Amino acid sequence: MSLARRALLALSTSAWLRDHATKSRIVRRSVARFMPGERLDDALEAARQQQASGITAILTHLGENLAQREEAEEVASHYLDVLDRIAASGLDAHVSIKLTQLGLDFDPELCFRHFQLVLDRASARNQFVWIDMESSAYVDRTLDIFRRACGRSSRVGIALQAYLHRSAGDLDQLLAIAPAIRLVKGAYLEPPSIAFPKKSDVDESYYRLGVRLLTAAAAGGPLVHIATHDPRLIERLGAFASDHAVSSSAYEYAMLYGIQRHLQQRLAREGRRVRVLIAYGDNWFPWYMRRLAERPANVWFLLKNFGA
Repeated sequence: MSLARRALLALSTSAWLRDHATKSRIVRRSVARFMPGERLDDALEAARQQQASGITAILTHLGENLAQREEAEEVASHYLDVLDRIAASGLDAHVSIKLTQLGLDFDPELCFRHFQLVLDRASARNQFVWIDMESSAYVDRTLDIFRRACGRSSRVGIALQAYLHRSAGDLDQLLAIAPAIRLVKGAYLEPPSIAFPKKSDVDESYYRLGVRLLTAAAAGGPLVHIATHDPRLIERLGAFASDHAVSSSAYEYAMLYGIQRHLQQRLAREGRRVRVLIAYGDNWFPWYMRRLAERPANVWFLLKNFGA
């Protein structure tokens, strides 16, 4: 991992920097590249615009590591409203939730009950809920809740992080039960004993896991989300899918709003299924820093203009 990426990921937890950055006009303008606005209405409007060009959506309300029961209840209630708003709009949109938004840090059973409410509402409306994966300290607890959720509904998916050494073993266990798996690279600061430090190793891990997922999908396994902006990985896995006659309905390309827009549009024009994650909410700082860490060169523009 580069020093710049490591530094940005470390700074994502800085309360001082969060307080100063969120007041900077230049930072807020930069954030607009990655999210259409802080309100749910902004996200829904962006989803409508995307769908008009053949690209579907995943909506996620930013925030993590909540410490109060009342806050977790508010998030669960918010996602119930999101599902109702999606149903009323007629949009093809999923939702994605971090379990620490629902109380995982202080009460895993309460977290599961909150998630159960959201999943039951999604199932009743033929909608879909993704569980986002957080840092390595949460993987086991997140997978435990996911397994329990799979016993309740098939309208649920999980993110799997290719940079973690453990992910190949986790995939072995998930393939038999998971309705859907979103393969991501991973965006948290982890030690080399837990995650591959070199980009080339992460890329190869991503490709190997992607091949296993597509092979399983071709045999009737889980829906696969190839969630990367890396054109080389997209082409390699797309070629594998074509060569092995993997149905186009078995997988989707998942990307972030505002990143690689031309690639998103090209894939959609080619008839590929593309689903874009649209984030919203005012608690965007940690998420934004992880986006910068994916491309550290973007930070120089901010540093030159930070006081604006």
